[in-house]
Amino acid sequence: MLSTRQLRYFVEIAECGSFSAAAERLFIAQSALSRQVKDMETRLQTPLFERTARQPRLTAAGEAFLPRARNLLNELSKASAMATEVGNGQLGTLRLSHSSTVPISGRLLRDISRYLDQQQGVSLDIGKLSSEAQLEDLAEGRLDIGLLRLPVLRQREGIQIVPLFTERLLLAVPADHQFASAHSVDLAQLKDEAFISIPHPQRGGLSYLCADLCMRQGFFPKAARVMSRKTTQLQLIQAGFGIALLPESMQDLAPPGVRFLPLADADCHSTVALAYRQNPPPLIQHFIQTFTNPV
Repeated sequence: MLSTRQLRYFVEIAECGSFSAAAERLFIAQSALSRQVKDMETRLQTPLFERTARQPRLTAAGEAFLPRARNLLNELSKASAMATEVGNGQLGTLRLSHSSTVPISGRLLRDISRYLDQQQGVSLDIGKLSSEAQLEDLAEGRLDIGLLRLPVLRQREGIQIVPLFTERLLLAVPADHQFASAHSVDLAQLKDEAFISIPHPQRGGLSYLCADLCMRQGFFPKAARVMSRKTTQLQLIQAGFGIALLPESMQDLAPPGVRFLPLADADCHSTVALAYRQNPPPLIQHFIQTFTNPV
């Protein structure tokens, strides 16, 4: 089996036109270079050069071998560079998922764009899952990054959750609702309203937080006849099925028939967090650094 070093020596001699010039460029003794070429010819069972008094000439076998030797060296160089880039987190596909109430807009969209500008060899595969499903997929290795809303009721071993930012909660109502033209609304005023999202018994996230805020005011949210914990709740609000407490960023996705109103209660905020497996590889580390160190 020929070595890559021998291939490089052969190509260098062919390009330089002499053993002595090639030896100088390769920083080896000419005698050592000659021995390597002789070993190649023995292994191939055919001469690659015609030794003449003036300069070596490629044989027919050498002429046929030269372009393939160049291609092999080029492919090896590309493979080495690719392995280095993958190992350094500069190349690959990162699998990201976000909760339906964490829209990829505003700051998150800017940070994703900044990350991709810095990592030209990386692509993103973005999906949408509940917070609990994200944690499960992270733990099972089916996901690299999760974007979710706190609180998380069931933590997974080996999963790191880092708060990114906090934003206001707003009251979302249909355009013809009695509160649609109000300057602000107290949570206590929502006691008799129908909420299109209430907590799942085994899930945290936004609906759990909103129910907790309502219970602090002495009531549990009354369920609407049609409910959703997904982005479709905006359409349900517009259609008049009920109201919801939604993060400020959801305004970017809202149809024109939904009004957003400030809440008078000071503690109505929601936190977006980043989730990933502990000790992540460089590809994921770079993403985390971009999101946890915003410009």
